[in-house]
Amino acid sequence: MQQELLDKIPADFSDNSRVWIYQSSRAFIEKEEKEINEQLYQFYSQWQTHGAPVKGWAGLLYKQFVVFIADENDTQVSGCSTDSSVKVVKSLERQYSVNFFDRMMITFLVKGKAEMLPFNQVQYAIDKGYINKDTYLFNNVIGTKAELLEKWLVPLHKSWLADRVSFETA
Repeated sequence: MQQELLDKIPADFSDNSRVWIYQSSRAFIEKEEKEINEQLYQFYSQWQTHGAPVKGWAGLLYKQFVVFIADENDTQVSGCSTDSSVKVVKSLERQYSVNFFDRMMITFLVKGKAEMLPFNQVQYAIDKGYINKDTYLFNNVIGTKAELLEKWLVPLHKSWLADRVSFETA
């Protein structure tokens, strides 16, 4: 898992580069993935803040997560430039009939694939053995490149969700 991220995330970006993650309501097929990555490339290769180029990157990871990274060591990303990235996400929503802003869906890595569950069904999934304390959770609230590489995928029992569920089985 870590190697897949290392292969895709630019190595020359500082560890404190800002990260934004948008989780799609479904996985994209290969054709869509190529189209989305092309659109994201078109965006970040021209990304600017107050007329200055942003050292940025964006890509679709695990066929379901649009990730933006901005290395702010030289140029700080402004509210307007952040808004421009959100416009790209909104455009992808319309183009592919998906939702990138449903915060009540939790995504786990199950058998190598991103699998979504409504927040209110996570306990049921644990109780039925679909997921367990060691199942990896996508922690979409991380904020830096270092956190993306080290804390985006965490075992459920080490995540923010651990205090909200019970791992005891009857």
